[in-house]
Amino acid sequence: MKRIKILLAEDHVLVRQSLRDYLEKEDDLEVIGEAGDGEELVALAQQLNPDIIIMDVAMPKLNGIKATKKIKAMNLPVPILILTAYDIDQYIFSLIEAGAAGYLLKDIDGEELKEGIRRVSKGDSVLHPTVARKLMERFRTNSKSQDMRSFEILTDREIETLELAAQGKSNKEIADHLNVTVHTVESHLGHIFNKLGVGSRTEAVVLALKKGWIGLD
Repeated sequence: MKRIKILLAEDHVLVRQSLRDYLEKEDDLEVIGEAGDGEELVALAQQLNPDIIIMDVAMPKLNGIKATKKIKAMNLPVPILILTAYDIDQYIFSLIEAGAAGYLLKDIDGEELKEGIRRVSKGDSVLHPTVARKLMERFRTNSKSQDMRSFEILTDREIETLELAAQGKSNKEIADHLNVTVHTVESHLGHIFNKLGVGSRTEAVVLALKKGWIGLD
């Protein structure tokens, strides 16, 4: 079994150690590095080649927003999952726009965290319901007023795939809905990413909402 290599960034030592102990009880999860601040995280991300980064927002030296921007600017092909106690709009919008693939709050249970890690590592996006609601509310007005010429960029099937992704459906759930294979869904998403110049489902959904290409119903 291939293990998911995790780089964990959390400035509270006890929380970080507890997370590591909990996650490593799973056969498919392995914490390969720990960072106590944003600068250490960026350095370890380059050195360790993790499959996924789990980070808090509030960290010394370099906060989660700046660390995410630095990692994305270095073109490191690693998805970032935010795990934090903060549901502040500024943090949420800044991190999603910076390229975070998921945003979970610390009130979730352990099974939700493990499932979120597995989904993000496979290319899915994961949003806490509170975070998803805030994103939807932010773009509710914009979605009706922005450029609607999506047909010049995306196919009808790609738009349909994005609409399902915006609902929080996994690649498997999208495949079942469209009656296609998971590989086909992954291919659609890859084409979408290339056309839009983004690196994750979350970035693609946010951009499509801003442009008014997908609805919120």
